[in-house]
Amino acid sequence: MNLAILEDDIQQYISDHLKTDVTKLILKGSPFKEVPIQDLANQIVAKQKSENKLPTWFINKKTYYPNKVSIEQTSSEITANYKSKIVSGNTIIDITGGFGVDCYYFSKSFNAVIHCEINETLSKIVTYNFEKLNVSSIKTHAGNGFDYLKNTTEDFDCIYIDPSRRSDVKGKVFLLKDCLPYVPPKLDFFFTKAKHILVKVSPLLDISQTINDLKNVKEVHIVAVRNEVKELLFLLEKGFTAKVIIKTVNFQKEKVQQLNFAFQEDTYSDYEMPLTYLYEPNSAILKSGCFQQISKKTNTFKLHQHSHLFTAQQLLDFPGKRFKIDTVVKYDKKELKKLIPNQKANFTIRNFPKTVAQLRKETKIKDGGHIYVFFTRNKKNKLISIICSKV
Repeated sequence: MNLAILEDDIQQYISDHLKTDVTKLILKGSPFKEVPIQDLANQIVAKQKSENKLPTWFINKKTYYPNKVSIEQTSSEITANYKSKIVSGNTIIDITGGFGVDCYYFSKSFNAVIHCEINETLSKIVTYNFEKLNVSSIKTHAGNGFDYLKNTTEDFDCIYIDPSRRSDVKGKVFLLKDCLPYVPPKLDFFFTKAKHILVKVSPLLDISQTINDLKNVKEVHIVAVRNEVKELLFLLEKGFTAKVIIKTVNFQKEKVQQLNFAFQEDTYSDYEMPLTYLYEPNSAILKSGCFQQISKKTNTFKLHQHSHLFTAQQLLDFPGKRFKIDTVVKYDKKELKKLIPNQKANFTIRNFPKTVAQLRKETKIKDGGHIYVFFTRNKKNKLISIICSKV
């Protein structure tokens, strides 16, 4: 840590240049002898990334930021606050601490929190920031969290783990074995230290496979923010063998959409031709794969087994997007052009043999406007175009 960064005039310089092109600043060099321009640039970029993601840190005038990668990889305050309500108790240990956002929110649900971070510099930054945020219930440890667990005689109410991608794995992560720490072989040991384990994994991981890889999974939480899945959370409970519950949540600007399912429950959809309203499930529900349970849970009908679009006669409080159906026609590019004024519309395909790009090329209809067209199949397996307006 370069503590000179925290001086008032340097902090003011950082705040004054949040909207400035950092590349141009680097070319000019640092106006401060004690702080290199690279350090200033990092503080500016990291603070920029924190404005919406980490408002508590952003508004604190004495926050010291780590490299931008640590900010990119950390939980947002929205998701950290959500996971702090999944578990509670006396003590929790985060063995993969990172920038400490999750620990900050766990401190609101636990009396004592231990933050372990193997990167000593990052651990010092987190310790400093917790002091400036007036958090006294979090103890930081600069070292390997797994080793800390092995060497302590203390038991915990919960162990929190956020595995990172292995350095030798290129591209996106789809399997637990591509992450460090690799959790499954360590579970028996973890359960000697805590009754509950909360594991955060990449949104790309397959839910069914991950449940099989882990043990005693009680709940799976699929957390989306503004219809983008941000986190998959697996809550494990020692000795738990009952049915796994899938909990979906989608944080929107003004409301929160939630819907829960029993994993692999033997439920079947009701099917119907398009009625008055069309419903498109949010991304958290789509990630859940619980498509056969939605119509029963929401009092809607499915259009087709593989379309994942729903319909009803009434306007319902549905966890997703809602549309008023204006016209339903079989797919015909000439007919479609007649029905779209100004030749502008938003296209969505569900279980349809052509891509959006192909459809735009065929119809010459541009993207945008207030008309929405869903290209899909009805329950008779016929290709249809559903022209809608958003509710």
